[in-house]
Amino acid sequence: MAYFPMFYNLENRKILVIGGGKIATQKLEKLVQFTKEITVIAKEVSKEVYDLIKIHCLTLYKRAYRVDDIEGFDIVIVATDNIAMQESIFKESRGKNILINAVDNINYCDFIFPSFIKRGDLTVAFSTSGVSPAFAKQYRKKIEESLPKDVDIFLQKLKKIRANMPKGKDRMEYLEKLVEDYFREN
Repeated sequence: MAYFPMFYNLENRKILVIGGGKIATQKLEKLVQFTKEITVIAKEVSKEVYDLIKIHCLTLYKRAYRVDDIEGFDIVIVATDNIAMQESIFKESRGKNILINAVDNINYCDFIFPSFIKRGDLTVAFSTSGVSPAFAKQYRKKIEESLPKDVDIFLQKLKKIRANMPKGKDRMEYLEKLVEDYFREN
């Protein structure tokens, strides 16, 4: 099954990450680029997870997951390789408007994490719909190397122009020309 590519605003969304090891570290490193409204539940946490929690002022409950812990959350990431736990939490979430991601098990996922590049306002995502995260990751690296280093500065310039020029054909054509020139020079 192919996943629909969608960018989702995490502002005012509560996220729960269950697990405190390497998998949780990878997910937290991605999530903290978009929100700090994250809670972690894990009996044990790695130094990397603890550092992310401390640096970004995340919430930590150092204990095992309990039924109903997902209540009040919008998104839950089950960052553990415990398949029974993944299945249980996925079933618990049904009918509750909670999006679930069970890491490395698309059977218990409402969404998957793409490999992505984030430079300021530019976010480019890559996915193979779970077929090969390794392929998506390598392709991301290849594209990332080709991005101009000053892309965020250029996007900020475009943002200011859009804010100060009235909408319409003239603005659209002007911005198109600026972007074409930018890529011709870079």
